[in-house]
Amino acid sequence: MIFTETKLTGAFIIDLKKIEDERGFFSRAFCANEFREHGLNPTVAQCNLSLSKQKYTLRGFHYQTEGAEEAKTVRCIRGSILDVIIDLRKDSLTYCQHVAVELSAENHRALYVPEHFAHSFITLEDDCEVFYQVSEFYAPGKERGIRWNDPAFKVDWPTQQPIVSKKDANHPDFQS
Repeated sequence: MIFTETKLTGAFIIDLKKIEDERGFFSRAFCANEFREHGLNPTVAQCNLSLSKQKYTLRGFHYQTEGAEEAKTVRCIRGSILDVIIDLRKDSLTYCQHVAVELSAENHRALYVPEHFAHSFITLEDDCEVFYQVSEFYAPGKERGIRWNDPAFKVDWPTQQPIVSKKDANHPDFQS
């Protein structure tokens, strides 16, 4: 695997190191030892799969608090998405900054999202599937959200009229 740190310390783009031949390729998509070598949390408590039927379906921003903070490794396995993360670590030099990465079935790229980051994605085509490994179990009482268009972050989404759940659309303005 090839780990490239984003402008947000601790958040990495993970590209595959492919062994190719006439049949296709083979690559490791996850290795706990390689994650540890890069200072990343290799724990996998659960794996999630999301199917979004329509282009411009937006999910998030989501994160957990109070001892249930999650690290995530996100990969689009069908279609393509714009994956966006926000650094919510108050002691970070990049606090409240975000980064956007295109993940697709074609580029095989993953995004490592550290604990204390909010995570969201929007589909760039119909019928997108997103698979992600999560380091903590889902804790409904510790789940938090940030509205997709919160003015504090000025995310440049590919549309201003995404398909968003009522829950995600109604998060209050972010309070730092």
